[in-house]
Amino acid sequence: MSSEVVMLMKIILPLYVTAFLLYTVRAIKGPTIPDIILAVDCMSFDIAAFMAILAIYFKSVYLISGAITLALWAYLLDVYIANHLTKKEVGA
Repeated sequence: MSSEVVMLMKIILPLYVTAFLLYTVRAIKGPTIPDIILAVDCMSFDIAAFMAILAIYFKSVYLISGAITLALWAYLLDVYIANHLTKKEVGA
């Protein structure tokens, strides 16, 4: 099992790094606010997914709780920004 996981990590890691670099470029150069928000959101979910993969590999409860927390934070960011962009007000 361990050799298959290591082989899978060798394939997944370059894909995650490439995606993360592309999202970073989009977050910096994004022509509109929704583009920047989408790039940051994708980076957050990619990091959360990678943390979940690492949690399975290392059999760590702490990494999976961090991944869940990060995914929930990214979702709340989406809801908050969408509310702000539609109603033009800040707050609940």
